[in-house]
Amino acid sequence: MNGDIWRHRAPLEKFRRKLETGAVTIGFLGGSITDAAPGHNWPEKVLAWLTEAYPGVRFTVENAAIGATGSDLGCFRARRDIIDRDCDLVFVEYAVNDYYGDKENRKRSREGLLRQLLAWGEADVVLVYTFLQAMYQEMAEGGVPDSVAELELLAEHYGIGSVWVGLYAFEEVRLGRMDWDEWLPDGLHPTHRGSLSYAQSVIAFLEKELREEGSGRPAAADERIEDGKALPEPINAAHWGSVSQLPFAQVATEGPWTIRRSSRIVWIDQMLATSAVGARLSFPFEGTGLALAFDFGKRSAGFRYRIDGGEPAVYVFDRQDWCPDEGMFHLALVARDLPPGQHRADLEVVHGDGPGCTGTRFKLAFIGVIQESR
Repeated sequence: MNGDIWRHRAPLEKFRRKLETGAVTIGFLGGSITDAAPGHNWPEKVLAWLTEAYPGVRFTVENAAIGATGSDLGCFRARRDIIDRDCDLVFVEYAVNDYYGDKENRKRSREGLLRQLLAWGEADVVLVYTFLQAMYQEMAEGGVPDSVAELELLAEHYGIGSVWVGLYAFEEVRLGRMDWDEWLPDGLHPTHRGSLSYAQSVIAFLEKELREEGSGRPAAADERIEDGKALPEPINAAHWGSVSQLPFAQVATEGPWTIRRSSRIVWIDQMLATSAVGARLSFPFEGTGLALAFDFGKRSAGFRYRIDGGEPAVYVFDRQDWCPDEGMFHLALVARDLPPGQHRADLEVVHGDGPGCTGTRFKLAFIGVIQESR
């Protein structure tokens, strides 16, 4: 089978130094396979190993993974949930949740997310590739799914280590060490045994890094990203490495709106909310793209919008059968490749009519602005 499970591209020197101080913060970004909520996913087992292997170290955990979210939302959350929490080692897992997304968007968001973390420069980063059923045939034939291959291209370019945990588990099944139903009976979410398999491959990666001084292939001098050193030129010039959130104070509203805390999603500080069809909001922004994040579900309203007074468009949400009434953190990309400079967005709430949905709840978590890449 093509592809390597472990790629040691540069030593985890920041993580190693922090272990010596006796206090380490571990961060996670990803989807439901990494989410802390189930209580048995692979991060829990990696953390159990770390606390056993280093009993004198106090570990702080910032598991910022959220089910059904991808690297696009991760771009807008990296500052709040990873960088501002002073993580020393960050695992990024988006090979699965980005799989069905727009390929150009995922290339931009993935590289933008990594550039944000690397430009910050205070944490080592490791990429983790999990598995979903759609990857089966290609992997069975020895291939590498596009979603993984694209991440490996970024990992090589930026000198980031990676662990293909999905391939490790696939091999365990092939060798008879684990039944498929012990791994992921629904084709996506691992059981306790499947999560242990994922964790064992990550632990093996960390053991090699920490056992050998300067383990793996050191990054070349022109590739290594050290504190204060400029990043390599981007692969995709339109990456989302520079993003911001527009304060609600800069939004003009028409109709019954309130700003409130989310009672369901800890990752949302405040929401701009209404349940009135026809309620409007407008705001100026400076950038090349616009994304809106929601507390979303089957009861959510839709919206009609226009950019710079252009033709109105209706954003169509994808409401799967498994979608709850509300409580999902969802990002809607409404504009990209705008000319740099000032723009204006106008939005009107519309009834969220459609199969399995009769909602009018509009809960805007944040307004995300994508700036010109730099």
